[in-house]
Amino acid sequence: MAFDAQKLSKFRSTMRRRIDDLKRKTEDSLDFAIEHMMQERVDTYFKVEEGLEEIDRTLVLIEEELEQVAEQAAALRLGSRLEFVEDRFEEFDSEIRQRPKRRRRKINLADFFKAAGGGGGDPSGARGEINSMAEALAALGLEHGSTLATVTAAFRQQAKKLHPDVRKGDRSSEPELRRIIEAYQYLKENLSLSNLEPPFHR
Repeated sequence: MAFDAQKLSKFRSTMRRRIDDLKRKTEDSLDFAIEHMMQERVDTYFKVEEGLEEIDRTLVLIEEELEQVAEQAAALRLGSRLEFVEDRFEEFDSEIRQRPKRRRRKINLADFFKAAGGGGGDPSGARGEINSMAEALAALGLEHGSTLATVTAAFRQQAKKLHPDVRKGDRSSEPELRRIIEAYQYLKENLSLSNLEPPFHR
């Protein structure tokens, strides 16, 4: 049975709102996972990251199909798919947040890996090696004008290759890993959350 124009418009508006909300929550959960899971639960982190990325891809497909919906039966099927994706997100989000919920402050990953290396590290590197936007972008192989989303994606990709747990305990890549963690945190603090260009003009 075909929708009348008013009901169809309302259905699409509601679906878009749910999709946008889930996209925001997915990005927030990925960000939280990077901050709180990478150091202690790296295997779970990669599984969760893969699951949340699949949710993002599915939401894109649902958005595309939403524009083609003209009948109530198709609308019900699409609504059920979105509900399933929402449930999957809740499972992943619960997994992400179950252990860190006791923590009152964010963990500085650069400090974590410095401590994990044994000793205080090089005193000259106590503050870190990243002192400017240009240095942070270069460490992640990015250019001026990169968005926060691009920065996060570049960090995840490099962290996967460098983390000792992924390299079967080989810690030789830790200095490079510490550097990209520091670069990520520097950019996260300095880039606009609205994905504007970095404030180089300051």
